[in-house]
Amino acid sequence: MTQESAAPNTPPASQSPTPSAQFPRNDGDPQGLWIFGYGSLVWRPDFAYSDSRVGFVRGYSRRFWQGDTFHRGSDKMPGRVVTLLEDHEGCTWGVAYQVQGEQNPGYLGPAPEEAIATQILACRGFSGHNLEYLLRLADFMQLCGPQAQDEHLAAIVDAVGTMLPCFCPTEQALALV
Repeated sequence: MTQESAAPNTPPASQSPTPSAQFPRNDGDPQGLWIFGYGSLVWRPDFAYSDSRVGFVRGYSRRFWQGDTFHRGSDKMPGRVVTLLEDHEGCTWGVAYQVQGEQNPGYLGPAPEEAIATQILACRGFSGHNLEYLLRLADFMQLCGPQAQDEHLAAIVDAVGTMLPCFCPTEQALALV
């Protein structure tokens, strides 16, 4: 493999990346999801995918700065795996994988905001209540990304806010959750 550039993580100067070259677009496929792998996913994706493309993201550098006590180490001896570091001069190569809705059993697809809000209010898992997930994400966006407009997130929060005063599940209903 030849390198056309002096900096190992910089794309060749002859490449003038367009948005579609940097990150694949899925215009017309609302169920498509792109996952960018920059560590073990480049050689071992553990999920079904319909397309993959080698590419890069600008503004980040890969570093072995993340401790791992499960896959590559133990509690007594954490292994090191990669993470991304914001670096305005950086460029990280990896593989983008397209996962279609039918290939991802966890993909629920579009639904009306009220239906999503109802499901969020009713669900709880090992990491906590689904409502906590929604509210923590909304808080993060308000505190750290106030200039970002996430209309979908705002609509779900509004729908939950509208439903919350009426959401008084019975003991029998809570036992099902």
